[in-house]
Amino acid sequence: MAAVEVRELTRTFGELVAVDHLTLDVRQGEIFAFLGPNGSGKTTTIRMLCGIITPTSGQGRVLGFDVATQSEFIKARIGYMSQRFALYEDLTVRENLNFYAGLYQVAGGRRAQRVRELIAMAGLTGHERQLAGHLSGGWKQRLALGCAIVHQPPLLFLDEPTAGVDPVSRRSFWTLIYGLARGGVTIFLTTHYIDEAEHADRVALMLNGRMVALAPPRELRETGLSGTLLEVECEPAVDALEFLPTVAGVREVTLYGTLLHVLVEDHFSADALAAALRAKGIAVTSVREIKPSLEDVFVSRIRSSI
Repeated sequence: MAAVEVRELTRTFGELVAVDHLTLDVRQGEIFAFLGPNGSGKTTTIRMLCGIITPTSGQGRVLGFDVATQSEFIKARIGYMSQRFALYEDLTVRENLNFYAGLYQVAGGRRAQRVRELIAMAGLTGHERQLAGHLSGGWKQRLALGCAIVHQPPLLFLDEPTAGVDPVSRRSFWTLIYGLARGGVTIFLTTHYIDEAEHADRVALMLNGRMVALAPPRELRETGLSGTLLEVECEPAVDALEFLPTVAGVREVTLYGTLLHVLVEDHFSADALAAALRAKGIAVTSVREIKPSLEDVFVSRIRSSI
């Protein structure tokens, strides 16, 4: 049985279609990522799957329970961590963990041990009496994760869990996520950080409530683009950025720092591109074929869908 089963799931808010006939399965034990810009329907989907809001139409099952009619059974069996720090800032680290342990009805005899385990897991030893509101962003996220898994759920929903967190804290957080996944926990997360999506077993690309691609990151990189991707170093790059879209055979142009990533038709060579730029008076240092990154695929899919 899949941990999550969704068929034609839809949610509207008046005239706005937030999630549009979404169909997918999430396998038990996998890390599944929803990747998309703000407003693409990621958070609305998670809230439906967690039983927080009711679908307008379609079907969804989480751990075998119906999202529309059995939401209370779902809430008791999953972990959920929202994109905003939702703990009690006027309680200490230990008090927050104890509160959630009681909320999830962790047995009294087991509770103290479980709280100690989570404090150690989150690297918060020595900070047990510190108010949650005084913690740094990274420590807050680790505490929030501990509260979300205090009852050892088999499925964990993470809604943009590292938004606003520094890179070092993000890496530490992902170490914890990997540990949970190795222990058999299914992870369903939303993110708009493309490098985070690389950590997932499978990635769904979302835009305007619709899923535009679904595959493992490696498969998306290898097959997600139609055409050849060229990396161009030239001067001035801004002039090339404006000029290249007018060249026949060029599909897309994206600026990457001082370089350009140019998606061209398969028959369009690097030499032909360099010649077109030089004819325009643009100095070309190099043009070479490169393998697409997940970011290249994501930007291209979003543009083509728009």
